[in-house]
Amino acid sequence: MRVRPGDFVVFSKSKNSSHPSPRAKAIHPTQHGECYSYIIEKFWKVVQVIDNEIIEVETRRGKRHRLDMNTPLVRKAGILHQLIYRDRFF
Repeated sequence: MRVRPGDFVVFSKSKNSSHPSPRAKAIHPTQHGECYSYIIEKFWKVVQVIDNEIIEVETRRGKRHRLDMNTPLVRKAGILHQLIYRDRFF
């Protein structure tokens, strides 16, 4: 995946909770059904590319995270994704 500063990426974050959010995908209950594991898609903007392996991204609220570009959890947001979910991007 090749990204540049200013590009948008989608990060699939796994979470556990007793009440999954409405945007949750791939919801699976635990063995006794007290908790759920699920995936939330986070829509972030690339701020910096470090050594073509690490990207620094920024959330809508200004938090910054560093992610490995080679992980399958990160993908570049396509044009269609940006149009459908435009309210989740900046």
